[in-house]
Amino acid sequence: MIEVENIKKRFGDQEVLKGISTIFEKGKTNLIIGQSGSGKSVMLKCLIGLFKPEGGRILFDGKSIQDMNDEQQRVLREEIGMLFQGGALFDSMTIEENVMFPLRMFTNQKKSEMIDRVNEVLSRVNLEGNNKKFPAEISGGMQKRVSIARAIVNRPKYLFCDEPNSGLDPKTATVIDNLIQEITHEFDITTVVVTHDMNSVMEIGERINFLKNGLLVWKGTQEDIFKTDNKDVTDFVYSSDLFKKIRAVQNK
Repeated sequence: MIEVENIKKRFGDQEVLKGISTIFEKGKTNLIIGQSGSGKSVMLKCLIGLFKPEGGRILFDGKSIQDMNDEQQRVLREEIGMLFQGGALFDSMTIEENVMFPLRMFTNQKKSEMIDRVNEVLSRVNLEGNNKKFPAEISGGMQKRVSIARAIVNRPKYLFCDEPNSGLDPKTATVIDNLIQEITHEFDITTVVVTHDMNSVMEIGERINFLKNGLLVWKGTQEDIFKTDNKDVTDFVYSSDLFKKIRAVQNK
């Protein structure tokens, strides 16, 4: 579980996060949604330690990251898996080498042990036998699955996903969404997904946090979001391409 208590972040005179408090639950897909400029990405970067908030606390299973020494923060980083927006695979490395990279960085395992673990996670994302291929030789959806394999290879307690469906067609995006949720449940991970995609909200939005102008203006479940009378949320939901298409069909 990750607890966020009154987090504030500013850049110069611009206050981007204005005192956000929420909880990201273990074994759940926790979404951060909102329009561009709402503070989603800044909040994610505060959670993973790339930005230091000016106020508030972030607690990982009850331990405040602000109170951790260098060694404790190093241990925490080893417990975090990250799925980047563009995949962030190394073009010059094979699939096997990409997935193995965190093991080489953070463990002292033997080469044979690392390869066994790589094969295990590649199998979990349905990419058996692709070890020696390079990222350019596989599709965008397969690249995202490689990125997921790399993110979970160290058996993380916390998984952060930044716009995981960016650049994917709707069918492949649904596959990636479902894979993230399956892995979250299977390994009991605290998963945080930043997205603006309403398809993702409908597919995997077990716990949803809606940001607007640096404030948390609503939170609930995927069922709750379609019942709320919060105008900021309904404007966001019903302006999405998905609901425009649904309305167009209904109006025919």
